[in-house]
Amino acid sequence: MKLYHHPLSGHAHRARLFLNLLGIDHELVHVDLAQGAHKQPAFLALNPFGQVPVLDDAGTIVADSNAILVYLAAKLGRRDWLPDAPAAAAQVQRWLSVAAGQIAYGPAAARLVTVFGAPFRPEEVIQRAHGILAQMEAALAGRDFLLGATPTVADVALYSYTARAPEGNVDLAAYPQVRAWLGRIEALPGFVAFERTPVGLAA
Repeated sequence: MKLYHHPLSGHAHRARLFLNLLGIDHELVHVDLAQGAHKQPAFLALNPFGQVPVLDDAGTIVADSNAILVYLAAKLGRRDWLPDAPAAAAQVQRWLSVAAGQIAYGPAAARLVTVFGAPFRPEEVIQRAHGILAQMEAALAGRDFLLGATPTVADVALYSYTARAPEGNVDLAAYPQVRAWLGRIEALPGFVAFERTPVGLAA
């Protein structure tokens, strides 16, 4: 498998993290976002949206980080990571929606301001980040992972931008359950870290 990625993309990191957690051999293909490689015809042929990550599984192309998580778990029949019981499957889908919504427009957006100079209003995206962190803190009370005792793709989807939220000036100090959850993910066999950027509260 090939994973087209950029080391500072949390979306790309969640795909890379899951490949490693599953122990899948893969080749990382660096996409130079600064030079606009993601907008060139060769890459747009893989993903017309011009975004990383993209997975190439022997010619089967899967774009979008959450779609990659679902694809990999389904292909390997890993119901531990992607449960098919209706209630659990619905909970996973809800958290994948959170990853694409509140996480993307909260901690991820706050980090885009400091790391890439994105034109978001810092006070707005930081407030939004604290809103979803409070929801995660409540959801994790009394459980190790978002759905219970074992991790699922939901945990992988939320990890990267939550872990690097301080780079966007989002303080995690008030969220002990979230911080403990981050530590449990980081202790999983095969874990690979998301590259750090010394900005914001992480400077």
